[in-house]
Amino acid sequence: MDNSPARGTRDLLPATVAVRDHVLARITEVYHRYGYQRIETPALEGIDRLTGGQGGENEKLIYRVLRRGLDETVAADTALTDLVDLGLRYDLTVPLTRFYGANQASLPQPFRSFQFGPVWRAERPQKGRYRQFYQCDIDLLGEETVLAEVELIEATTEALAAAGLSGATVRVSDRRFLSALAASVGLPESEWTGLFITLDKLDKIGWDGVRAELSGRGLDDAAVDRLQASITGLQGGDQATLDKRLLDALPGLPEQVVADLADTAAALAGVDGLAWEFDPTLVRGMGYYTGQIFEITHPASKGSIAGGGRYDKLIGRSLGREVPACGFSIGFERIVDLIEGSTATDAVAVLYEADVPLPVVTATAREVRQGGRTASAVRRRGKFGAQLGKLQEWGFTSVLHVKDAVTPPEERPLGER
Repeated sequence: MDNSPARGTRDLLPATVAVRDHVLARITEVYHRYGYQRIETPALEGIDRLTGGQGGENEKLIYRVLRRGLDETVAADTALTDLVDLGLRYDLTVPLTRFYGANQASLPQPFRSFQFGPVWRAERPQKGRYRQFYQCDIDLLGEETVLAEVELIEATTEALAAAGLSGATVRVSDRRFLSALAASVGLPESEWTGLFITLDKLDKIGWDGVRAELSGRGLDDAAVDRLQASITGLQGGDQATLDKRLLDALPGLPEQVVADLADTAAALAGVDGLAWEFDPTLVRGMGYYTGQIFEITHPASKGSIAGGGRYDKLIGRSLGREVPACGFSIGFERIVDLIEGSTATDAVAVLYEADVPLPVVTATAREVRQGGRTASAVRRRGKFGAQLGKLQEWGFTSVLHVKDAVTPPEERPLGER
């Protein structure tokens, strides 16, 4: 039989899992300090919830699960809804909305949620894109002020730094700002999404490309000029004067939007080592965002490594009342790829000759472990140099060669011959 994993999935070798464990442990440690409590939700969700309009384009990628008890064959005209009642989750946000609705009476208010687990999407397999991958989310539910945005940004950048990823930049915008921007150039609301999609391409196609696309959408040159002037006036600049620059760029921008962004800027200004900027072209694809949105970028990654925003109306779709909500999702797989190879753990191979008594071997390894280090007993086989190379390949950082029952073994780092 073919032993390859299913297309779009992969086996993870011990060295890779060790890096992932390191990243998760550091992230978890930071989020716990901020009061976020880990929850778990099932891999399976009801198909009606998964297709309820919360997931945007992801809903086209659902793995559907057949109902139990179906016959081996079904009638040719049987509707898909008669065959399927469950699906594999494609993200962690949709399960969170159901979890909160079911358990809100038992949860603290506001509720700080931390999730980590696999999700599934029927993607076309390619490099860096899998059908099964892991997501890492934190969400603050029940907090209506920008304390949520500030805390999520601060906690997530601290978590990334703890995992070994420095040099990241946070980009911040606001869906309410984008709506006001679209309205200021006379676009009907039905065409706002198209404008946002075009603006999101600015870093790839430049203003010439953006202007050409907007002209194709029916905007005259004067409207495009106003749009460009508003955006360029907000790019760069001192974040401490963000409120003034927002009002200069869009005089009709609602006061609450300006106040929220100014409060966010003031709070983030006091965070050491946090680099951030207001980016008027940041859009993010999920249509459920209702306020501030944010992404984290890194020079070594082509795409963002984390993103999120406020989604005040999403939980209310199933709960019957609105619940303030804001969340941040870390691109766990991308982060692991960026730091892989830089997180070697201290692991000792207790390499023993075949005639060494077993009690001596186990006592040697036990002594290493009692010092708080990782130790594994490995029997000497084959050529010594070749075996040392294999031990290093398997993730050991040093070797303790036990030659006999009386000679004290000496430890030496692997890589030295």
